[in-house]
Amino acid sequence: MNLLASEPSAYLKSAAHQPVHWLPWSDAAFAQARGERKPILLDIGAVWCHWCHVMDGESYEDPAIAEILNRDFVCIKVDRDERPDVDTRYQRAVQALSGQGGWPLTAFLTPAGEVFFGGTYFPPDDNQYGRPGFRSVLMEIARAFREEGERIATNARAIREHVTQTLNEAKAGAVSPDLVTGAADQMARLFDVRYGGFGTAPKFPHPAAAEFLLARWRDSRGGLEWQREMVEKTLTGMARGGIRDHLGGGFHRYSVDERWIVPHFEKMAYDNSELLRAYLSAYQGFGTPLFRDVTTGIVDWVLEVMAEEGGAFATSQDADVASGDDGDYWTWTPDEARAALTEQEYAVAARVFDIQETGEMHHNARKNVLWWKTDPGGDDEWPVLKAAMRKLKAARDRRPAPFVDRTPYVNWNAMMAGAFLQAGAVLDRPECNTMALRVLERIWTDAWDVSGGMSHVIGRPEPGGMLDDNVQAAAAFLDAFEATGEPAWLERASHVMTYCGTAHWDAGAGGFFDLADGREGGAAYLATRAKPVQDAPTPSANAVAALVLARLWALTDRPEWRAQLDRQLAAFAGGARELSLYGSTLLRAVDWAVHPVTRIEVSGPRGEGPACAMHLLALQTYRPRKVVIRKIGPAPAATVCVGTSCSLPVATPEKLAELLA
Repeated sequence: MNLLASEPSAYLKSAAHQPVHWLPWSDAAFAQARGERKPILLDIGAVWCHWCHVMDGESYEDPAIAEILNRDFVCIKVDRDERPDVDTRYQRAVQALSGQGGWPLTAFLTPAGEVFFGGTYFPPDDNQYGRPGFRSVLMEIARAFREEGERIATNARAIREHVTQTLNEAKAGAVSPDLVTGAADQMARLFDVRYGGFGTAPKFPHPAAAEFLLARWRDSRGGLEWQREMVEKTLTGMARGGIRDHLGGGFHRYSVDERWIVPHFEKMAYDNSELLRAYLSAYQGFGTPLFRDVTTGIVDWVLEVMAEEGGAFATSQDADVASGDDGDYWTWTPDEARAALTEQEYAVAARVFDIQETGEMHHNARKNVLWWKTDPGGDDEWPVLKAAMRKLKAARDRRPAPFVDRTPYVNWNAMMAGAFLQAGAVLDRPECNTMALRVLERIWTDAWDVSGGMSHVIGRPEPGGMLDDNVQAAAAFLDAFEATGEPAWLERASHVMTYCGTAHWDAGAGGFFDLADGREGGAAYLATRAKPVQDAPTPSANAVAALVLARLWALTDRPEWRAQLDRQLAAFAGGARELSLYGSTLLRAVDWAVHPVTRIEVSGPRGEGPACAMHLLALQTYRPRKVVIRKIGPAPAATVCVGTSCSLPVATPEKLAELLA
């Protein structure tokens, strides 16, 4: 056993049996490398990562490769979910070297922690996949480190300088409506008009872009149909594709093809929370029944698989059960489907989901990804299909299920809780609100420290000091305030953002640093605080911070929030247009700053009645840049303000619906 068995990370625990003498990320590991004058092998991965498991099985569990590693290297293993600050920096270094990042990240460092060589997945032997074999790489790296120390040190310094320069993504510029319209035009040039989505294979969801474009369409009052088409085609393509789990609900991480059919099968909490929001907003805006079905499926999957009774959401569900099975849990041979269904059910399901003798999976040609190729042939086939889907899910539930990482990360728990509050209103499912509020209460109780901000894991003080945990929690607290009308949630969001303004804010140039003041330090790149603004792949913490500031200003009318919003956006506006798709969350914040906000205020007694009905209607109605304020008063009344123009009060849901229309 190496030193990973006692680590809290599921990814690190999964490597505890390996013959490699793994060390967790720590000052002691770097001190050992300095003392032994050895290079460091840094492996960054995640428990949900398919190719991480492949490399584990092929290389790190091979005693011969482990012998080389233990002799010539100090080996450090990092969970990218646990330490996103480490992952962000070392991804940049390896991308600078190889032009490619991802997981597993395989980096070779000096004892000071500076990268001098790296890549992602390496096969164990030469001539596989066009990559050099890991054995050969290890032997050559060890030789070069012994014999070419000066060249390696020079390369490492150059890479460090590049990483240090690129960690600050701020680029000052003017904030104007032209940024919003220009970015929408830029996204249109990346749009796949045939299958929806952006770019080609591999194809990732971009839910923030869908929300941004939906707001642009709504602001034009339906005048720009190309924006609606981009949103509808993208969300419909994903909803019909194999990237969606048609049996269990939710979405896999991305599609390896441009048609959304064959996914990488891992399911991430952060993807599903953002997609839940995007589909809810699109259902609110368009009324498309398919989008409601999708949101119901995501909620059902989360409640069945990811929700913890104690008040937390799990992080991820693996793609595979065992190394090398490549999604076997999620896919079907014709024989497997026939065994679960009647002849009629199989005929309908095979036609709808394109179940063929030759499927889509390379490792097993008979395995089929279920994707919605065509609708049932008539009304009489819909009940047959529904019955078939229930039976297929029941049969799949009897298979050994992929591992679920139940580590309750604050940022992703907050994201899912916020999405669940929107779902509770739009789908009229109070159990979503109950779960979300329980999670947020735990975040406040078990993760917040008035002097140190949010920790990264609920109930565990370290690691901490990360901007993303703070701003995502603040955003979800505002969602809770709008959903409940309880002032405590608004106060909590204000406390968190006040802390960020002290611990993370760059008083000189504007913008928030990813690490709190005093948290920088340690090996190499962690000595430099980053100021990120790209959505990669989760929403940028600086962009989320801007959205929170915009909402705080809209909810409270306090000028200091508006002033900080303006400084925040000005710090990044110079790069917003070129970021385009990868700056979608930032562009949503710019949209809040340059266009009128809709403020719906509902007052009246608690409990069933017109005030409660108007509050629910306000939450259910789609409008870009909307805030909802619920107050307690003697009589039901609602007002709607758009910018500086306000309506007269109305007292019934019917009258409020007319106003909102």
